[in-house]
Amino acid sequence: MSNPVFTSSRAFQDPVQQRGNQAQGYDYGTAASAATLENMYAQPSATPVQTNRLTYDDVIVKTGGLLALVVIAAAVSWQLSPAMPGLYIAGAIIGFVLALINIFKKSPSPALIMGYAVAEGVFLGGLSVFLDTIYPGVAMQALIATVVTFAVVLIGFKSGKLRTSPKLTKMFFIAMISYAAFSLVNLGLMLFGATDTAWGLRSGVEIADFPLGVIIGAVAVLLASYSLVMDFEQIKHGVEVGVARNLAWAFAFGLVVTLVWLYVEFLRIFAILAGRD
Repeated sequence: MSNPVFTSSRAFQDPVQQRGNQAQGYDYGTAASAATLENMYAQPSATPVQTNRLTYDDVIVKTGGLLALVVIAAAVSWQLSPAMPGLYIAGAIIGFVLALINIFKKSPSPALIMGYAVAEGVFLGGLSVFLDTIYPGVAMQALIATVVTFAVVLIGFKSGKLRTSPKLTKMFFIAMISYAAFSLVNLGLMLFGATDTAWGLRSGVEIADFPLGVIIGAVAVLLASYSLVMDFEQIKHGVEVGVARNLAWAFAFGLVVTLVWLYVEFLRIFAILAGRD
């Protein structure tokens, strides 16, 4: 026995029976159906916003918003630093903790990412005013160098001249591990008073009349620049494959982390050089 639902539907009727019904005056709206289909095909394709896919605008807006939070928090920290000199240290600790949480979190959290931006702004503002008071002008020099480097890397990436490769990426991670190890050792020596120089090993050792800190800093700038290229490639890939829009927060977070690192390295380089005058 046939299913009565199917047998009562035109789609499951015998073609001969359908032609007979039409001959008897039954019009099932074939023309209307064709017009409807034609209208559907004529409709524009769904936009990435309608399909909840990532766009470059999503990343740009999120990154711009986070950088605005960094700048505002840095300006406030700059003003408060004379009365609260240890504020930037608290910002550095909170920013570091939030960075680790955001890195290992499976899905991006806008609140935690914005909290990281504020904490880093407090850290950068306090550190900048501290060093700029000792070495006037280094904060502006570091800011200009960071903006110029970002622009150069972005232009190079858009032109296709800057790309990552498996070999370079492998070298990048090896260099990153080495840099992290050196930084931890240097920090330990400074904290336990094993060195009496302002920057530890960075200013206590010279190679070809250049402080080791400047050479290490230049290497770190190259690493941060390569990290920017990696960030751009990940964003490009995300847009092309149509990942979810909420990942714009993760991409924006990655860019801000790299830019903060780049600024700190430039700030340290200019401060070390200014201290030699």
